[in-house]
Amino acid sequence: MFRPVRRKSREISLDAARNLLKASRRGVLAVNGDNGYPYALPLNYIYDEGSNTIIFHGARVGHKLDSIKACDKVCFTVYGNETIKEEAWAPYVQSTIVYGRCHLVDDQERAMEILRNLARKYYPSEDIIDEEIVKAGKAVQMFQIEIEHMTGKEIKEK
Repeated sequence: MFRPVRRKSREISLDAARNLLKASRRGVLAVNGDNGYPYALPLNYIYDEGSNTIIFHGARVGHKLDSIKACDKVCFTVYGNETIKEEAWAPYVQSTIVYGRCHLVDDQERAMEILRNLARKYYPSEDIIDEEIVKAGKAVQMFQIEIEHMTGKEIKEK
């Protein structure tokens, strides 16, 4: 169903791909947008390895929400772990690409719990998290990508 990495010599292990997904702070979500055009946007997220899902938040209205409601198939990409191995000017960069189905989290109690977990990745204290949730929590829609396929690779930027 999903294409394998074409250049096997550049493929990284599934564990390395998961580690990059866990460590990255931002990723790019791609959805099927309006009029057949793809719509890709950067966002903050968490990767829940236990449930093999990616969780993020957004508004309760807008292009992203409309696109996901129309078609739940999405792609999510992170990249990083830039290293210099040989030449001082030609870095190696790793990437992880995830394919899956994105769903709205409708249970409000669960949504607030996973919003709090997401906030822990980006905010320095529980007090600030509490303030933000009180201020904006009711306006937030939580999303969850159920991962169907994941690949990773490393390329040399030369």
